[in-house]
Amino acid sequence: MRRLAVLTGGGDAPGMNACTRAVQRTATRSGLEVLAIRDGFEGMIRGRFRKLERIDVVNILQRGGTIIGAGRSKDFLTSEGRARAAEQLREHQVDGLVAIGGDGTLRGLHALTMEHGIPIVGVPASIDNDIRGTDEAIGFDTAVNTAVEAVDRLRETADAVGRVFFVEVMGRHCGAIATAAGIAAGAFAVLVPEQHTDLDELARRIQRGFQRGRLSSVVVIAEGNEEGGAFAVAEKVGARMTHEYRVIVLGHVQRGGSPSARDRILATRLGAAAVHAILEGGADVMMGEVGGELRLTPIPEAADPPRQADLSLVNLLDEVTY
Repeated sequence: MRRLAVLTGGGDAPGMNACTRAVQRTATRSGLEVLAIRDGFEGMIRGRFRKLERIDVVNILQRGGTIIGAGRSKDFLTSEGRARAAEQLREHQVDGLVAIGGDGTLRGLHALTMEHGIPIVGVPASIDNDIRGTDEAIGFDTAVNTAVEAVDRLRETADAVGRVFFVEVMGRHCGAIATAAGIAAGAFAVLVPEQHTDLDELARRIQRGFQRGRLSSVVVIAEGNEEGGAFAVAEKVGARMTHEYRVIVLGHVQRGGSPSARDRILATRLGAAAVHAILEGGADVMMGEVGGELRLTPIPEAADPPRQADLSLVNLLDEVTY
């Protein structure tokens, strides 16, 4: 193997730059030339390749986003689009690819490998933490900390005016951010896609809390909740109680900002290990961390079905909330 390419696909996640840095440094140390594919899968199809030098990854460890750009591509969903991507990889003499991204990125990589035999090792990067084969994906810890800080701030103003706040966090299919942030910030309740919530009972619990002397209530809701997100939940619960409420959607603020120390370490470890894996002949696999140990998982097993939130944490929140 002489030339390795690196790509960040799908949505960005804090820690992608730290992973890109680790890939470049480890591959160069191993005698490989490294190419960056700009703008994700669209860049792969369009031939947006450039050499990634050591100087390019200096002082990016602490930066959010991704310096090489991320992105999805409708064309890549077709066999014709993947054929063009494979042609670009061959034209640029790429012998292997490390791709950093979420479940959509992984599924696209699997199809590319199956159809064109490109050696690919994936690295999980998703704030939703919905990827199997790793305890945490790059970006999850930072996103949770961002949500916790937001809820902490909202609680202070909620206490001052005696309101209920419904806070929506990301998580279309997996309520991991909502669950972790809810536990860490002491939310009154958490609503996740994996579990049905009785809104009548939630409204009664909120009312009882105020009657017992609570100054406010904060409910954390994953965007993929069965009711359709925070606005829908707030409207239905608000109609069943007497207190004023507000809705806050954190949205893409959870993707931004400097990655946490935990995400920087995870990203560095997985990026370096992915390079070693591909040098050892790895293909159509994802490098993850399970129980503190590095582990390769076949991409089809990692990407489908999406990983679910740990509902024992939701139950724990119920136990400590009254």
